[in-house]
Amino acid sequence: MKHLGTGIGWRPEIAAAVEGMPGIDWVEAVAENVCPGHLPESLVRLRERGVTVVPHGVSLGLGGADRPDGGKLADLAAAAEALGSPLITEHIAFVRAGGALTASPVLEAGHLLPVPRTRDALDVLCENIRIAQDALPVPLAVENIAALISWPGEEMTEGQFLYDLADRTGVRLLIDVANLHTNHVNRGENPAKALDELPVEAIAYVHVAGGFERDGVWHDSHAHSVPPAVLAILADLSSRVRPPGVLLERDENFPAPAELERELTAIRETVEKASISMVPEVSAPEASVPVTATPAVSDAAVPAAPEAPEPTEVPDETAASPAAEQASGDAHKASPSTDPARQRLALAQAALLSALVAGTPVPEGFDGTRLSVQARALAGKRADVVAKVAPELPEILAEGYRTSFVAYAHGHPMTGGYRRDALDFAEHLLLGGRLEDPDVRRQVSNWWLERSGPAPLSQHPAARLARATRRVLLRR
Repeated sequence: MKHLGTGIGWRPEIAAAVEGMPGIDWVEAVAENVCPGHLPESLVRLRERGVTVVPHGVSLGLGGADRPDGGKLADLAAAAEALGSPLITEHIAFVRAGGALTASPVLEAGHLLPVPRTRDALDVLCENIRIAQDALPVPLAVENIAALISWPGEEMTEGQFLYDLADRTGVRLLIDVANLHTNHVNRGENPAKALDELPVEAIAYVHVAGGFERDGVWHDSHAHSVPPAVLAILADLSSRVRPPGVLLERDENFPAPAELERELTAIRETVEKASISMVPEVSAPEASVPVTATPAVSDAAVPAAPEAPEPTEVPDETAASPAAEQASGDAHKASPSTDPARQRLALAQAALLSALVAGTPVPEGFDGTRLSVQARALAGKRADVVAKVAPELPEILAEGYRTSFVAYAHGHPMTGGYRRDALDFAEHLLLGGRLEDPDVRRQVSNWWLERSGPAPLSQHPAARLARATRRVLLRR
């Protein structure tokens, strides 16, 4: 595995600052924001300077019951090739549920949701990762996430689950030490125990991020400075193996460049100090090393505890490449399956996601109060992301935007991307007569009409008639 060094998550808001930072060896970019034919100039300049760029996917859903979508895999492959990347990373999570395996509508979470640590889920995840590995031109690494909820009846700890995953697939691991801290505070899981159990030789690189605690719950915000507790976990990991790369994640509330540089210095010094104490020194190998022994699997279920959402990097849906459309019918597109493990997992994930986003009954074994809290958090996240994807809506609706959207979200699950969600929300307001101010209604109507049809607008008589009909309906 390539030695990466110290890096930072590249975001458009801090692109100029990242280019000017000393000691940046590599950056990570949200894969869904990378259009191979139109790379951001900042990333091009970084690449020309020899800075490694790693695409980090957020929407593949490798932990879902369906097989990975061929179009999304093609997009990831194209992004890696355009950036000359040495690897691609994604998450151990599911992001949608329903569909053919459950004979129900597909629901989108708009968020990274944890897979149950069961043998069924592990079997499905391993197969999905093998499919992804076969489709990608460079090695794949997968990231542990901050747990949003606790699944009942789990059969493994996080470390055991990751150990078996790496053993069976040879996949590399992206270890997020901030997520280990989140799960420690919220679920009582011991980070040191997780590090004891996972195969440190499989680590591709490490994420470090900040957050905050409120009412006993740790919020992995990626919008605050890295706390000492997270650096302590990084030091523990680095005393066991010198990670090939360590990266600072920051997604919101960006501080001055000098503050980011101070955090990077603290991260670099933490790794260096801990690595010196290693006796003997162990480094992650250049090639994937098979694990030869499997730790015992605990029969005890992981205890439930208050959960805090892990923020998902927001993909800019306008940057999607044509590869998804070209490969949408390719070999790995999800289809009905007779695999019992997939069907059991599909039903479980669909029941959970439906309870979170569609108000259906709480599945057996889950804490209804905690799921209610999580449902509100998911609705709030949707509101925040739609505000970024369609910034005109909060400008038009002002103080009423968030209240209106959260109320809408509780009764209208997301079935497409965030841009589709924004259009559906505007249509909901217009057709439901929920905009009393004529000026606000006119602005929302114009916004919806400009974005709901083809671009440029078709002049075909049928298309013009359809637009005229929509205008009449919206005025009623």
